[in-house]
Amino acid sequence: MKKSYYIDYPQEHIEGQAHRYRCIFCKQETTAINGNLEGHTSYCEYRIQMEKAGFECLSTHPSATIKDADDYD
Repeated sequence: MKKSYYIDYPQEHIEGQAHRYRCIFCKQETTAINGNLEGHTSYCEYRIQMEKAGFECLSTHPSATIKDADDYD
């Protein structure tokens, strides 16, 4: 089972930064996670719980599937 975005993980404010947040478990910034389960570290408690519940990581990172205009004729 897959979700479009994984944004229901607990977050904490990064000290001294106005608008930066991170996962409380793996400490990855929300901008690095980018709504993807694989954005969390492999040892992240949230990711482990979601995978045990049957949720899956995307097979490839979404940015890897973006094509440049030069890729088409």
